[in-house]
Amino acid sequence: MNSIKQNIVQVISQIDTATEKCGRNAGSVQLLAVSKTKPIAAIEEAIAAGHYAFGENYVQEGVEKIQYFAQKTYPEPLTWHFIGPIQSNKTRPVAEHFDWVHSIDRAKIARRLSEQRPAHLPPLNVLLQVNTSGEDSKSGLNFAEVEALAAEVAAMPNLVLRGLMSIPEKADDYDSQFAAFSSLRDAMTALQAQHPQLDTLSMGMSGDLEAAVAAGSTIVRIGTAIFGARDYTTKA
Repeated sequence: MNSIKQNIVQVISQIDTATEKCGRNAGSVQLLAVSKTKPIAAIEEAIAAGHYAFGENYVQEGVEKIQYFAQKTYPEPLTWHFIGPIQSNKTRPVAEHFDWVHSIDRAKIARRLSEQRPAHLPPLNVLLQVNTSGEDSKSGLNFAEVEALAAEVAAMPNLVLRGLMSIPEKADDYDSQFAAFSSLRDAMTALQAQHPQLDTLSMGMSGDLEAAVAAGSTIVRIGTAIFGARDYTTKA
């Protein structure tokens, strides 16, 4: 069984290979280690391997981890991304502790995050979540709703709109994966006409990393391939 360090090395190698294969610049895709449900010790092992960006889905669990690691010093600052759905009664702790939010799909949530972002912190980096497959069970905006919400969010004083995120319907074949990711890339390209600062596409996980990179992903969210299978019975 590989260590977390070995897993990180393997995933970075996969990202580098995929990036080179499609002619993109080296280092243009960031690895976000999805540490939800994983213990402090696992994250410490990833940090010891030189990884500093982590994704969390559950507010209480994520905040507890952020508070724990805030007491420590590392060669680089840790960056914490909230990647799960946000309930309106949970926006304050997200606004107060996280650096990024990937899952904005309602103006109400965005407004609360902006209003509750502490003055001593930099603006919160945010992405709009798009439901690229149209599944009722998935969170996210329809493509037709993206432009209007982007305009609202871009005007909020304590948020910085950075781009788009999606969790497409699971597909095992490359062509289907690439098509779903390409639709998000095309939406991003259209948005950049009004919002040229957009620079982030959060898409791709362990099973579809190559297609996501080929379609233009700048952040891939990898959990199981780094930390192993999750135990959801202990989530906070």
